[in-house]
Amino acid sequence: MAITKVGVLGCGLMGAGIAQVAAQAGFMTVVREVNQAVLDKGLDRINAILEKDVSKGKLSAADRDASLARLYGTTSFEDLADCDLIIEAIVEQLPAKREVFTALDELCPPSTIFVSNTSSLTIMEMAAVTKRPDRFAGLHFFNPVPVMKLVEIVRALTTSDETIASLHEFTRALGKTPINTSDTTGFIVNRLLVPFLLDAVRLLESGVATREDIDEGMKLGCGHPMGPLTLLDFVGIDTVYSIANIMFDEFREPRFAPPPLLRRMVLAGHFGRKSGQGFYSY
Repeated sequence: MAITKVGVLGCGLMGAGIAQVAAQAGFMTVVREVNQAVLDKGLDRINAILEKDVSKGKLSAADRDASLARLYGTTSFEDLADCDLIIEAIVEQLPAKREVFTALDELCPPSTIFVSNTSSLTIMEMAAVTKRPDRFAGLHFFNPVPVMKLVEIVRALTTSDETIASLHEFTRALGKTPINTSDTTGFIVNRLLVPFLLDAVRLLESGVATREDIDEGMKLGCGHPMGPLTLLDFVGIDTVYSIANIMFDEFREPRFAPPPLLRRMVLAGHFGRKSGQGFYSY
């Protein structure tokens, strides 16, 4: 089935980015939030990014206007009823995700494909609450969505070949590069990245090196664009802490256990760039 209309659940940082790239790629796009204030904030973010691209000559004013004309914000579930694909990008909590998919399953026709943008939760735990487990998968974008080219396509035990093929076609239409992964907590990127980030925190915590030397070591010694502690601040220390806990609960391996310093920083509200304070000050 050809995907022509896309629904996005959530207009936060990830949801807004997904809605933006879908609209820019030519898809009619509906983005839903829980209230008008949160929705307006997300739509304003999209407008600001597109306006910045126009000012830099990366996007024409006509293309900006065409993209915005394809994008519609709503606070109603009913406005998602005729979407061919619905991408969930809400809070990283399984009960909340299961609740919205249960409601959408009753609202949407059987042909609609459901996907979650989860970075760590098991897709099968969400697909199981619907009557369309064959048309349910993961579609994990990376932040910032308009810039990052990678999308992980996550295949649950029940996902059909046809659904995977449709998601590959959709992902490429967005100008992204898809990679395939099975439904295992953390998928590919976070399964490798999270232990690396946690080890960087352990080095700092144990006094092996300063934050600056840890970051410079990985930048200049391994060619990374930013050091692990800077990356933690960028992604969100609270986000990584949550993902690490989910992965540790799944695998019970010490490498996934968040170090005490990370927990204390979360308790202090030091989340990184978004809070103004993390391993560095902003």
